[in-house]
Amino acid sequence: MADVRDAEVTVVGGGAIGCAVLYHLAEAGYTDLQLIEAGELAGATSGQAAGLVGQVRTTPERTALAMASVALFSRLQQDSPWPIDWRQTGSLRIATSPERVAEFDRMVAVARSQGLPVELLGPSEVAELCPVLETGSVLVAVWCPTDGYLQPHSLTTAYAQAARYAGATIATGARVTDIVIEAGAVTGLVTDHGTIRTSTVIDAAGPWALALARSAGLDLPIVPVRHEYFISEPVDGWHPDLPVLRLPDQRLYVRADLSSVLCGGWEAEALSLDPRTQADGVDVAPDPDWEVLAGFAESFEPFVPDITSVGIRQTFRGWPTFTPDGRFVVGPVPGLQGFVLAAGCNAHGVSGSAGLAQHVVESLGPDPSPYVRSLSPARFLDGGWTWEDARARAQQVYEDYYVVTSDDDRIETGETR
Repeated sequence: MADVRDAEVTVVGGGAIGCAVLYHLAEAGYTDLQLIEAGELAGATSGQAAGLVGQVRTTPERTALAMASVALFSRLQQDSPWPIDWRQTGSLRIATSPERVAEFDRMVAVARSQGLPVELLGPSEVAELCPVLETGSVLVAVWCPTDGYLQPHSLTTAYAQAARYAGATIATGARVTDIVIEAGAVTGLVTDHGTIRTSTVIDAAGPWALALARSAGLDLPIVPVRHEYFISEPVDGWHPDLPVLRLPDQRLYVRADLSSVLCGGWEAEALSLDPRTQADGVDVAPDPDWEVLAGFAESFEPFVPDITSVGIRQTFRGWPTFTPDGRFVVGPVPGLQGFVLAAGCNAHGVSGSAGLAQHVVESLGPDPSPYVRSLSPARFLDGGWTWEDARARAQQVYEDYYVVTSDDDRIETGETR
């Protein structure tokens, strides 16, 4: 644990996004960098993530971002002294309905436009790649050989260690309680270890990003939504090199965890928090929702018969933040010099951490791209929304994560998928 100190740039939040931002700022040449985390690195939502990394998306921008993340993960795995446990197993996105087949055709076109290698496979080819699956209901699958999964804690640690090596400091066990603002500019932070001077604060506080923003007088629709998965007892035939599976018609994602099955999904009736009233750091759902987890297993059983009779070894739940339009909130806040957002991950905090952090760095430069400018918190500062509506819409983004999208609606609700 390092002591908090004065710094030119201070990142608040030690999850995958905060540590990725610290790392990318150091890579970009920023020298006086500090990160402050109330608990331990990857100790909250990032540490609860399943670690899936997929690149097949519904828009070119999100596809390019995911590809940039995979390129970095591969480089870190090969060259970094801090391994990220990246397994490039490939992934299968499986369709069991005609509507989904048509959507896959569109997604493959987007992938190929960005140079991402993908193939459309039939049931027999799926069975060859993943022999543990019953494929009787499979119509077609998108195979992406460069997808995979990693360990979120390992990735976060690698970001942090590389940033430290470049000269950044990290203070864990230090809680930010207020932001010091003078003449419309950030000048410092109040922490439980004392007040420090800093001219730039980057809000990467995950579920508590809004609480920090409110300290600066901002109200932004950044909504924590519960997300759960389980890891089973060992199952015959499962091993770490099997492809990652996405089953959007069943609202599921699945991968191997050693010889066990990791299975999670997107609830049809999600549970969200109002971060304006939730105490920082309090877990409001410390116990698993067994009804939800049992539903995931039941939905997966047609593909792995008797999976519902296998015991559950471990459960995980976190609170990734969602936004009403399903897009990141990235960049400086107009009218408040020195306050920058890196929030609204829409359940891509780990897999999208590298790309999102690159967007943050770009947003601080003289000429960010139109896409990065479109992620600015400015879009929510006009007061044209209410919390009740924003919370409902953000929760809907979660619930519709695997909804079949068309060319007309994919830019908004489909962008995160």
